[in-house]
Amino acid sequence: MKKYLNSFFILVITVFLTIEVIINSEAVIDSARFSFTIWKDNIFPTLFPFFVASNLLIKYGFVEFIGELCKPLMYKLFKVKGECSFVLILSLLSGFPSSAKYTKELYDNNIISANEASKLLTFTHFPNPLFVIGTVAATFLNNKIVAIFILLSIYLSNVIIGLLFRNYSVSENNNSKISMKNAFNGMKNRYQKNKNFGTILTNTLVDSINLLLLILGTISLFLILNKIITNIFNLNDFNRAILSGVLEMTGGLKYFSLLNIPFNIKVIFTTMILAFGGLSVHTQVYSIIAETKIKYLPYFCSRIMHIVISGILIYIFLLFI
Repeated sequence: MKKYLNSFFILVITVFLTIEVIINSEAVIDSARFSFTIWKDNIFPTLFPFFVASNLLIKYGFVEFIGELCKPLMYKLFKVKGECSFVLILSLLSGFPSSAKYTKELYDNNIISANEASKLLTFTHFPNPLFVIGTVAATFLNNKIVAIFILLSIYLSNVIIGLLFRNYSVSENNNSKISMKNAFNGMKNRYQKNKNFGTILTNTLVDSINLLLLILGTISLFLILNKIITNIFNLNDFNRAILSGVLEMTGGLKYFSLLNIPFNIKVIFTTMILAFGGLSVHTQVYSIIAETKIKYLPYFCSRIMHIVISGILIYIFLLFI
């Protein structure tokens, strides 16, 4: 009975949203167009090269190599395998939801377990630094300097979260000493398993494009939902900005930048929205790990912690600016 009720509820919501899309077609088209612009100008150019490069690096043993070099540091700080440093470094450079993709690739290649992957996702949630500097700080907030403090708040928050989760699913510490011989042997063994470069490259391109289209679809969906809900409830500017930030990060950042509130308050809310990522990003992460045993709940809980910790840190930093 419960199954039928859920299906009926989903059907009603879908019909209602379809009617709203027809009634507010012009606003919906504008939202879809805006989402495509974000994807085309910011997401695709920054994420596509990283997605392709990361997959090739994994297939040809770079993870084992850098994992051996970073083994002592990663275990002492977060009690995870050195190979997890690969996800940490690339996520810092490319931004979310890439950490979920890189983590899943390590899991699929049997480099880390499902529990280790769940733990890794908790502290590798980073916004794209180019997006923060070029779009958020320069365009939305009209202050490039503040980008440094926003990024610093988010990075330090992730370190704190990693330390708080360090005893969750502790990896086995197989000799903390660095061995260059093991590093090169690990890379060699992985390379020998993946000699067909043409097939690997083709699969990498297809997987990367499919994931980027998934990201485009979720951004469009949540921007359209935001537009429909805003029109139905006639929200004021502040509540509209909050709703936008919860549903789709970029829209929330844009609306907060337009509010007539003190600059420091804008920066604090901007940092907290970036720390959470929006339900659009959460949907992308959940979709990436859906067919694995990687748990979503630790990721969600860590994002709530991320909001609080990053908000406190940026408040402290702003006192000294």
